[in-house]
Amino acid sequence: MLSSTSTEGFVRWFRDSSPYIHAHRGKTFVVSFGGEAVADSGFPNAIHDFAMLNGLGVRLVLVHGIRPQIDARLRFHGIEARYHQGLRITDETALECVKEAAGTVRVEIEALLSQGLANSPMSGVRIRVASGNFVAAKPVGVRNGVDFQHTGEVRRIDVDGIRGALDRGDIVLLSAIGYSPTGEVFNLSAEQVATAAAIALRADKLVLLTEQDCNNGSDGKLIRQLTTGEAEALLKDEGALTSEELIPHLKAAVRACREGVQRAHLINRRIDGAVLLELFTRDGIGTLISRTPFETMRPAQVQDVTGVLDLIAPLEQAGILVPRSRERLETDIGDFVVIERDGLIIGCAALHVFKEERMGELACLALHNDYRGGKRGERLLEYLEAKARTLHAERLFVLTTQTSHWFRERGFEPATTDDLPKARRASYNAQRGSKVLIKPLKHPQG
Repeated sequence: MLSSTSTEGFVRWFRDSSPYIHAHRGKTFVVSFGGEAVADSGFPNAIHDFAMLNGLGVRLVLVHGIRPQIDARLRFHGIEARYHQGLRITDETALECVKEAAGTVRVEIEALLSQGLANSPMSGVRIRVASGNFVAAKPVGVRNGVDFQHTGEVRRIDVDGIRGALDRGDIVLLSAIGYSPTGEVFNLSAEQVATAAAIALRADKLVLLTEQDCNNGSDGKLIRQLTTGEAEALLKDEGALTSEELIPHLKAAVRACREGVQRAHLINRRIDGAVLLELFTRDGIGTLISRTPFETMRPAQVQDVTGVLDLIAPLEQAGILVPRSRERLETDIGDFVVIERDGLIIGCAALHVFKEERMGELACLALHNDYRGGKRGERLLEYLEAKARTLHAERLFVLTTQTSHWFRERGFEPATTDDLPKARRASYNAQRGSKVLIKPLKHPQG
């Protein structure tokens, strides 16, 4: 039986996930994972999560790797795996191992997706799996004098065939192998197949399950988000990542986003429930790559009114901010700037200008309780200070009841109501007893 604390936590998480449930329904996600994930004892849990995504209406394409399974078969035959520049050389013997591994792993995944035991996460689930010759391939050929033989690269994705299966509600399963018009079989990389499929299908997401977190080489911390430009710079910086094994995944993510996929995610597959945690929580647990920033600061628009009202309501109830009606906010929305994070307004502030006195008022500075870090308050202040200068304001003032020290630390000095613009002095609420602080604005010379 759940405790009251556990119950509240579950209800809050479930409610918080509802925007993502609605947003993901009907979207196409391509998910890639290596043969190491398949061999892991926790892989059935990942299958349960894939089944849940399918049940929530996500159009799901799974791409599995088979590297460790191929190597195991080669060792069984007493043959050493051969690589050149990180790419497997697939001779005739290795190709037979590739076929065996691909067939075995595909059947294992299909079997897991076919489960329906009572008292299990798959109870009552009926999933159809579509797999086949969806990937056309061509040989890598000879590079630097090395013949890669049956190692290939993606030539074409059967988009119509895959979309037809997805339209029926099937999960599409792709192996890291491809076929040529002449009937040859080629060994491919799972990352390449997943990337090519995501681009061809114009997928909404490419999800790459990795063997470790995408951590920064300088401090070892998880890299939470990157634009494609930032990711490319990271790839050029030797030692910027804690593991070189992440490089192919990051390159795949960048290529996918550059060629039309909205977002790519690098997720540590060793975390139980990693896919759900990444897709159904606002901050996720992996690394997000996108063409544009995940969090942006921008001028507010009329459609932001509801988000701003939701943000400032707790502060108004606590008496920190003066209550604002929707009508007033709609009128003043042009004075606001907001910080938006994945569709949620997490910060706002307003600048009201008094032209005659050449003064600006910084008002309604608020941050979401979960995002009171990252110097977001300072960024809002700096943005509006710069805006005030462009509007020829010479001083910036603020009225505050509880945050005077924060403003003092940023150059504001105590003042009196007599120092306020005439119109603002007339509307000053003496009962609130707000402190007046003013900061002179330096303008560039010349």
